[in-house]
Amino acid sequence: MNPTELRGKSGEELQKELEGLLRAQFGLRMQLATQQLTNTSQLKKVRRDIARVRTIMKEKAAK
Repeated sequence: MNPTELRGKSGEELQKELEGLLRAQFGLRMQLATQQLTNTSQLKKVRRDIARVRTIMKEKAAK
């Protein structure tokens, strides 16, 4: 996920993106707990994407 793409989105779109990422993170954690997840690097990627979205949301709120 590219930060420049995120900066072009509205606050509502960012909120929807964040909700989707949080749901994906939950699903990945459940797969990890049940030992169904083979590619654990997905967790790191989703976690960082969540941080990117939250950072952009904070930047927009500060303006």
